[in-house]
Amino acid sequence: MIKRLYPNLYLNSINEIDTVALKQEGIKGIIFDIDNTLVPYDVLDPTDEIISFFERLKSEGFQICLASNNTEDRVVRFNKGLKVFAIHKSGKPSTKSFKRALELMHLTSNQAVIVGDQIFTDVFGGNRANLKTILVKPVSEKDEWITKVKRGIERKVIAHYEKHNR
Repeated sequence: MIKRLYPNLYLNSINEIDTVALKQEGIKGIIFDIDNTLVPYDVLDPTDEIISFFERLKSEGFQICLASNNTEDRVVRFNKGLKVFAIHKSGKPSTKSFKRALELMHLTSNQAVIVGDQIFTDVFGGNRANLKTILVKPVSEKDEWITKVKRGIERKVIAHYEKHNR
């Protein structure tokens, strides 16, 4: 059961994503969480670095979809400068939003990856949807209160993952 919480990859940040390796694995689409994956949860707009990063991914031929449990206002505003597919109130770890993201990108589960900072939403949901999962360290220590509660348990899962996957 605990292996359902393990990511396929655990990276320090989105900047460590090896797009060449993803392409070699047949990955054509990337689903991104927003809050604490791309920017701190209280940053409303994408940074210039995120905009450039997404432009590079698009130029490399990747489809991109945002999948956030946050509100429509939050996701629409954040996506204004990115112009990618976006799903708000996604209900992660439910697989529904991941299936919707695949539909929007016209891809199958073996052609996409989910990148997120939370085990119990992004990784667990992605694994349940048969996606490749990439866990990144949160970009900020600031979290919403409910996320803070889960971080302690996540640290134990990550320690277990690292012990058994070296």
